[in-house]
Amino acid sequence: MYSGLRRRPTLNTPPFNIGEYMAYYSTKTYGHNIGLSAVFRQPNADHSHCHLLHGYSLAFKFTFGCIELDNKNWAVDFGGLKPIKQWLEDTFDHKTVIDINDPHLNDFRILETKDLCSVVVLDGVGAEMFAYHAWEFADKLIKDMSEGRCWCESVECSEHGANSAIYTPFTTQRITSHNG
Repeated sequence: MYSGLRRRPTLNTPPFNIGEYMAYYSTKTYGHNIGLSAVFRQPNADHSHCHLLHGYSLAFKFTFGCIELDNKNWAVDFGGLKPIKQWLEDTFDHKTVIDINDPHLNDFRILETKDLCSVVVLDGVGAEMFAYHAWEFADKLIKDMSEGRCWCESVECSEHGANSAIYTPFTTQRITSHNG
C-alpha cells in the first residue's frame, strides 16, 4: 500500500494541507426549455435595433460555491432551490421587463392596465443585468439557506445559443493599455 496516502479525518474534510484553501462548486441550470419568455428593450441603444421590443426564452446557469461541504457532502441542496425558479418565473415568464429609467415606462404601465402585458420593472435590463439581478437574489437565498457556508459564485443568462452574459462579483480582471 502507498505509504503517502492519508485518511481524511472526517467525510467532510477535504484532502488538503492546513493553510491551503479549496472551493467546491455546483451548478443549477434553468434552460430555454422551461419557457422564460421575456420581452424587453434597451432604451439607450439608439444605434441598434435593440431599442425595440424584442424577446427571448431566457436560460440561466447558477454556480454555487463553498469551502466546506454539508453533512451529505453537498455544496448546495438542489431541493432547496425552488425559490430561485419561482423568482425567475415571476420576473421573466411571459413578462415585459422594463428598465426603471425607460422614458416610456408609463406607456408600458398603460398597456398593463389594458391587460396587454405584465410589466416587471428592474434597475437595468439586458442579459448582463438579468444575470446580476438573478445573482443578487440567489446569493442572498443561498447564504441564508446555508447559514453563510455557501455563496452564489456567478450567474449566466443566455438569450439563445449564441449570446450570453455572466455576472460574478468575485473575479475581476483589470485591463490596462500602455501607449508607446
